[in-house]
Parts: sequence; C-alpha cells; structure tokens
Amino acid sequence: MAKTRGELVPARIFDASEDGTELGTVSIDCMFNPYEYSVSKSNTFEEKPGNGTDVPQVEFKKAGAQTLKLQLFFDTYNTGEDVSLTTNKLWKLMEAKTNTETTQDNKQSPPFVVFQWGVFKFVSVITSMTQKFTLFKIDGTPVRATADITFTQYSDLNDYPAQNPTSGGGPIERVRLVVASDRLDTIAAEVYGDPAKWRLIARYNNMTDPRALKPGMQLNIPQA
Repeated sequence: MAKTRGELVPARIFDASEDGTELGTVSIDCMFNPYEYSVSKSNTFEEKPGNGTDVPQVEFKKAGAQTLKLQLFFDTYNTGEDVSLTTNKLWKLMEAKTNTETTQDNKQSPPFVVFQWGVFKFVSVITSMTQKFTLFKIDGTPVRATADITFTQYSDLNDYPAQNPTSGGGPIERVRLVVASDRLDTIAAEVYGDPAKWRLIARYNNMTDPRALKPGMQLNIPQA
C-alpha cells in the first residue's frame, strides 16, 4: 500500500464511473494528506410577499450540490523530479471528453472523480483548480507546488462518517488532521473561537482521554 511522506495512508483522487467505481485511467496518491478540508452545501429559496407582515414567505426551489474544498501539497525536491509530472494528472481530471457512459450524442464533459480518504468518499467533478509552483531547481524545473481544488458533488453515496447519536453535536462540518503541537482546546479555539468547546469535539469523536491526540489522527469537527 502506498504511503505519504509521513508514512500515513494517503488520500487518493481517481477517475470513476457514475457510481464511484474506479476506472483505473488516472489515479493520484497524495504525497501529503490535506491539513483539513471543508464540505459545504446551499439550497435555493424564493421570497414571496407576506400576508401583511414584514416577514416574506420563503418557498424552497431546489437543493444545491455539496462542494468539497481542499489544498494539496506536492514536493519532489529530494528526487529532483519535475513536480508537474504529478500535478498534471489533476489537470487531466478536468479535461472534457466524450463520456459514452452517460451521453449518446457525443457531448463532451469532464470525467467523474472520486476523492477518498479513509471512510470519506466524495463522488464529484472538479469544478475549479488553482496550481501554484513555489520552488524551482537552478534550471527552472519546478519541484514544489500547491493545488487548491474544488470538487462539486455528483453522487451521494452516504459514505460520510456516522455521527455519534449521544454527542449532541450537529452535522459534520469538516475533518481536521492532528499535528504535533495540537491540543483539543487549541483546535476548538481555532474552529469555534472558543477553547471551552473542546468537549464537543471529544464527544463527537468518542474520545475519553483528551490527551490521547496523536499526529496524523483525523478529527471530525461538528457544527457547533
């Protein structure tokens, strides 16, 4: 099994069929797992005049797709290899091609993509990506890069981590990767602006010992 530079199981991005089955054409194992990622969703409502009140009636129109946003870090300084040989695979996942699985009129579209990390599996298309090269060899070869990627949901596989029913926390807001200097109270201060809410994170993740944090752990951060 592939490992990240920190010997962790890597997050993966790969092309897939509509139901999330890997096709095997393009696959990327992350050199470094994301520090964090966020999942968001919005719905569309229409305001209609109220019946003589200051509050309009709100009518639901449509549900919006979930979006997943994250930043990936790539570094090939030690090997001297051109880092774009890896990051170019991400661009291939945005190329519009004829998808015979879903179209019969030769209409082109980008492939379906899966971002998978542990139990989290997000079937989507890549709707936005910004790549930045930040380190170069003497000859100009890029050896370090970041990629800010937005995935837009295509299929809902209900593969989000299950919520602890006794926690009292809201739906999962994001996943936070623990680093060496982290404590639950400092994480709570970072995400909620209130260090006292560390108990919410502990309950949601079934942690009985708040000092048991280890670098590389994934914490599910619930909505406060």
